[in-house]
Amino acid sequence: MTKHWTIGINQLPAPEQLREALQEAAAMLRAGETVAFPTETVYGLGADATQTEAVRGIYAAKGRPSDNPLIVHIADRSQLDEWISGVVDERIEQLLAQFWPGPLTVILPVQPNKLSPLVTAGLSTVGVRMPDHPIARELIRLAGCPVAAPSANSSGKPSPTRAEHVREDLDGRIGGIVDGGSAGVGLESTVVEWSQGALHILRPGGITAEALRAALRCVEVIAPAAGGESAAEAELAAKTPRAPGMKYRHYAPRGRMWLVDGADTAAVAATMRRELSAAKAKG
Repeated sequence: MTKHWTIGINQLPAPEQLREALQEAAAMLRAGETVAFPTETVYGLGADATQTEAVRGIYAAKGRPSDNPLIVHIADRSQLDEWISGVVDERIEQLLAQFWPGPLTVILPVQPNKLSPLVTAGLSTVGVRMPDHPIARELIRLAGCPVAAPSANSSGKPSPTRAEHVREDLDGRIGGIVDGGSAGVGLESTVVEWSQGALHILRPGGITAEALRAALRCVEVIAPAAGGESAAEAELAAKTPRAPGMKYRHYAPRGRMWLVDGADTAAVAATMRRELSAAKAKG
């Protein structure tokens, strides 16, 4: 049975009350269970990134392919030093200083045997981010471990922005759901990697290429090719992708989607209302 906690829907509790409210969920993470929680982007499905069986629970609940690596979430920059290999490049440090906490995931080399191999999908690197959400960070801090957390939905479905979306999809398949109200805009983090003298965007997200270029100034920022193709098309067919969203279908609603565009906003609005009415009439 999936446990449910409701925290700060209308107003975030005081720090000591927030800690108390999250104790049980944090204990479940330490015990190797999966817990869904809000971030500033979407709801994530978390598990202790150092426990292989816990991480296996994420893949099982989502029906996620085993070669699709997970992003690790941390509450404090100092956590990186415990399992990242080598020195973080100064360009990446610049980005962390400007965009963390926030919707930026960086790919970094990881020390052997520090994280579950299921998190990295067998790679020598791992994606890491620090969420800009008080519930997420406090939960991770209380759990006392790095938390692997993809979006809290069945693989291939749209990412959830509310706890009820998670309940409708994963209730009974995960350990718990922390309901913290609406997560945010529903767009996941931007994933970047520093390689061969340039910053490569592996997955577009909440931080744009323009914002990254402005932060790094003279450094080349290579965005995915036009048409939504991945920045690393050649590796997709045969190799493990370096980041989520590079190989498998992502943001895939089951319904038909229409793009209504035009300079005449009144006409655009009228068209949208007409199509919505027609869709409702069809049921």
